[in-house]
Amino acid sequence: MSDILTITLNPALDVSSSVDEVIAGPKLRCDMPRYDPGGGGVNVSRAILRLQGQSRAFVALGGETGSAYKALLDAETIPVETFEVSGNTRQSFAVVERSTGRQFRFQLPCPAWTEDQTGRALDALKPHLAKGTMAVLSGSIPAGVPADIASTINRMAVNCGAELVLDTSGDALIAAAANAAPPFSLLRMDGAEAAEVSGRSFSSPSELADYGVDLVRAGAANRLVMSMGAMGTVGVSATERFFCRPPKLETLSAVGAGDSMVAAIMIELARGGSFRDAVRHGVAAAGSAVLTPATELCSKETADEILGQVTTDEI
Repeated sequence: MSDILTITLNPALDVSSSVDEVIAGPKLRCDMPRYDPGGGGVNVSRAILRLQGQSRAFVALGGETGSAYKALLDAETIPVETFEVSGNTRQSFAVVERSTGRQFRFQLPCPAWTEDQTGRALDALKPHLAKGTMAVLSGSIPAGVPADIASTINRMAVNCGAELVLDTSGDALIAAAANAAPPFSLLRMDGAEAAEVSGRSFSSPSELADYGVDLVRAGAANRLVMSMGAMGTVGVSATERFFCRPPKLETLSAVGAGDSMVAAIMIELARGGSFRDAVRHGVAAAGSAVLTPATELCSKETADEILGQVTTDEI
């Protein structure tokens, strides 16, 4: 089994609570908050742990918030390598309005990185990209960091004999889609992100798969995983194009579904499983996550139950 490394350059201390009703003006008395170490890569590591897998985490942290974050991560018993940055690690807030079930999410900005800090982070990361490592760079990219940082890390990984999976958004995803060589081992995006990057609209799994094939042929990635929410997920490689459909599920919170999907995919690929089985496990783990409230991630027991109900069609 390959070693799994998660990379989080822009973590967030997640604070979640609930209130009867969200009204502008008066003080809103919230329930006792829950604190979680968040951010794409760390959430993938936490989900891997819940799926009874193992991973290491490389996380950029700073200030008092970063110290509190590190303590929470240590309590999860995930091996961590931290890179110290200037300023405080950002925070995010999620508040559920009990009267309607609506969730309000607020994201504070992160401290901007300098060019020197970016270079030092790459130097600190390189020793962890050993031969045989399956790494995943997940989450947003800090302000001040070049949008094509993922391609830089991918070249480092390939040169070291490692593989890189990428799950990001915004300018970083646009840069990744334009990546020509070497290709990412796997690139994950959802339908809305694919539309934003490509400037096209996608009304069916087949149309989304066509775009995925274009990216594979262009050398952006060897494999594409493209989610269409509750409908299902498209998987594309040079030789495969398929659509995995989950059973109908009642969503409590979609937070963490994407990270849970990536976690299950990483576990299956690291153990030598097929791409198709990896996506099926990913769909099941994401389905498990949407059944949990607030920022809760997946459950192995529930994911295993859902897996048997995931159907796969050629497209």
